[in-house]
Amino acid sequence: MVQGAGSETERKIVSILKILSESLEPVGSITIARELERRGIFLSERAVRYHLRIADERGYTQPVGQDGRMITRAGLEEVREALAPEQLGFIREKLEMLAFQTTFDPQKRTGQLSINTSLIDKEKLTAALSAMKDAFKAGICVSELVATASEGEKLGSVVIPSGKIGLATVCSVVINGVLLKAGVPTDYRFGGLLEARNSKPRRFVAIVDYAGTSLDPSEQFIRARMTTVSEAAKTGNGKILGVFRTIPAPARGILEEKIALLKEAGIHGVYAVGNTSEPLCQIPVGLNRIGVVQLGGLNPVAAAVEAGIEIENVAESGLIDYQQLISVWEL
Repeated sequence: MVQGAGSETERKIVSILKILSESLEPVGSITIARELERRGIFLSERAVRYHLRIADERGYTQPVGQDGRMITRAGLEEVREALAPEQLGFIREKLEMLAFQTTFDPQKRTGQLSINTSLIDKEKLTAALSAMKDAFKAGICVSELVATASEGEKLGSVVIPSGKIGLATVCSVVINGVLLKAGVPTDYRFGGLLEARNSKPRRFVAIVDYAGTSLDPSEQFIRARMTTVSEAAKTGNGKILGVFRTIPAPARGILEEKIALLKEAGIHGVYAVGNTSEPLCQIPVGLNRIGVVQLGGLNPVAAAVEAGIEIENVAESGLIDYQQLISVWEL
């Protein structure tokens, strides 16, 4: 937590960090000063630079050439902790924003889609990929397409720190982004721990409602060592990361069309689709709606964590161009 969080200086630092956390690009002091003023906080450009120097010293921000600052992993954690009481529902809003920002066209195979970013020690990358192999083979993932970045480079909004390799996995919200572009809205219900039996979804054994959390459910389940993705990949039975959405029942035809196009582009992720107004995986569904169970994009990474490899994860870390993705088997 910020030292002396009740002070005026600390409040201003947190406000600056929040602005940086909302940008995928470096932000300069002039832009920050203008955005602060829009939010009712009046700081000169010089005062902004003073507060940014404090943030740099604490490791919350990182200068990026002459373009400005990017927020660091420590800075993101600070924003989450400092603003936790007012961030209930933050993840749901983040998912909706990423879906709106998705420009990926599965037919043309162009545009940007959402990713998760995992930070892995350089010397552990080979072991981590080996541990993920079975999950990718078994299809317990949104896609076999990934991207990597070295220290100082970016994946989404995350700058890769020294000594780390960044691994981007495709986030399930790409499916909802494609549906939104086709005029189909999604209700983001929750992220959960999904029990698989004989390689089919059975029921959710733990759930975190998006409306009541400021933290991504997948990150929480992985950190708590609650998954058994490796076992599910090898035997068909285990606990994996899943998400539950609903869409209007008349949109079933569009859903099926987009699922087929996404599969051709190497993106899967839809694990089960229910019938109109009927429960799916023991979860009730509203009138004239269809339940959709999607796989969590971090399932392969969870398998590596199960193998004892320490990995920092930033779910829904931003957008990447589809052309930057490569097959995980090329690594």
